[in-house]
Amino acid sequence: MYHRSLREITRDATILPCGRPSSNELRRERLRQLATILDKHSGPIRLLSRIEFLPRPDFSAARCDGSPLTIAFENSELRRQGLASDRLGDAMTFFGLTRDKAHHLFCDCHYAGSPDGQSVARRVRGLAQRRSILEVAKAIWFRLFATYAQDSLTKVK
Repeated sequence: MYHRSLREITRDATILPCGRPSSNELRRERLRQLATILDKHSGPIRLLSRIEFLPRPDFSAARCDGSPLTIAFENSELRRQGLASDRLGDAMTFFGLTRDKAHHLFCDCHYAGSPDGQSVARRVRGLAQRRSILEVAKAIWFRLFATYAQDSLTKVK
């Protein structure tokens, strides 16, 4: 039996993903799309204000014209994928954000001065690149398992 890496196989074959993307992959892709849209936005950006003090119903309903959420909702592709409105609650659901992460991305208390699309996009991209503790643990587990399996194969020869 001849073993080849995925990189070697892709030279000879087309590799297709099986099944649906995980929720983390979907969240990351949507956040990357948002970052790309914000990068291209040339106008001013208004952020939500003092949302950390809002009760849950008001927090979910928060919005303002010219916000990153409004810019995202103006994008037909994100609406087609299911972004329901430019309200914070709908954006949190669509982008898979917790209350703390939404506050970190869209509240004016986390930015100095008037942010532009690129500065908000950098922050969104940074969040998209973070891996969860479970993902890190799985990666370590698979790396350890692969090393163990490789050692076992070497001993058999």
